Parts: sequence; structure tokens; C-alpha cells
Amino acid sequence: MNRITRTEAVKWIHEAISKPNLIKHMLATGACMKYLARKFNEDKDLWEIAGILHDIDYEYTVENPEEHGTVSVRILKDRGFENQEVFDAILSHCGRKEIEKNIEKAIYAVDPTTGFLVACALMHPSKSLDGLDIDFIMKRFKEKRFAAGASREQMKSIEDLGVSLEEFLMICLEAMKSIKEELGL
Repeated sequence: MNRITRTEAVKWIHEAISKPNLIKHMLATGACMKYLARKFNEDKDLWEIAGILHDIDYEYTVENPEEHGTVSVRILKDRGFENQEVFDAILSHCGRKEIEKNIEKAIYAVDPTTGFLVACALMHPSKSLDGLDIDFIMKRFKEKRFAAGASREQMKSIEDLGVSLEEFLMICLEAMKSIKEELGL
């Protein structure tokens, strides 16, 4: 099969991942990818699935990060899933494949962005995504020590797709707000 539903993808990550925050990261990545696909007139369902599944191997490869991505592809193939576009997105987000296609550029930029926006929400007095605005987000973006693990360079790589950093962050914020109950934010 080369297509699965969001429901199936979510079921698969719940079967493979035990850490709630990692599941939330994967769901947030899926939401951001879906919203970016809309912007670029791409396949929103396919992009969302790629985002949801991109770290399905994380708990298996945490001790062997050089295998991250390749194990994801193997897990998905073992489940009967065959979609090279999704596989390429997964492989490119972690440096296992050269970034070429729009879906690959998008997932590379989105991956650190979800954690960054969660950190912004937790830092905001409202402790929610609803309280965030672009001024607050950009102020935090410029603080190198804030959410230091979220690569600013990787997030800014979205500009390769002709989208400003500010627009990208707002798209991701709106996407994450659309699933805020699942994210607990």
C-alpha cells in the first residue's frame, strides 16, 4: 500500500513510541506539514503522513543515531507501506538523503520548529499556543539560549521554498493550534 490514513498513522506511532512528548512532536510535525502542503498546492494528506511518521524509529535508534531514518523506512515497509516520497522525506529530515523535493525541504525545516513553538508556548504567560503572536515568537527566536536545541539555521532553511521565516512560523503555529487538544497546549 502506498497510502494510509491519518488514523492509521497515529495508531502506528502509538504502537511504536512510548513517550507522550515524542508522539506530540510527531503529531505537530504532521499538522505543520499538512498546512505547508496547502500553501504549496501539494498533497496535504501525504505530507501530513510523512510528518507523523518521520520519527517512528526514534526509540529504536536513540542509542544508534546513525540508523535514524533508515530504521523508520524498514518499520514502514514491514507494515506493508510503500511510498518513496514519504521514505525520502523521512530520510532527508535526518541527513540520510540529500534534500531535493519540496516535501523534503519542508520536513527538514519543520522538525525543529515544533519543539521551538512548544517551548514558546510554555514560556508565554498563557502557557498555551493561543497566547502566542509573531512578535513573541521572533523575540524568542533571536535568543540563542532559548530552546537551544532547535536549530535556527534549519528552521530558516524554509526560505529556500520562498517563504519568509515569519510566515513559516505563523503557518506552523496555526497548524499546531488546529490540534492543540492533542498537544495539550
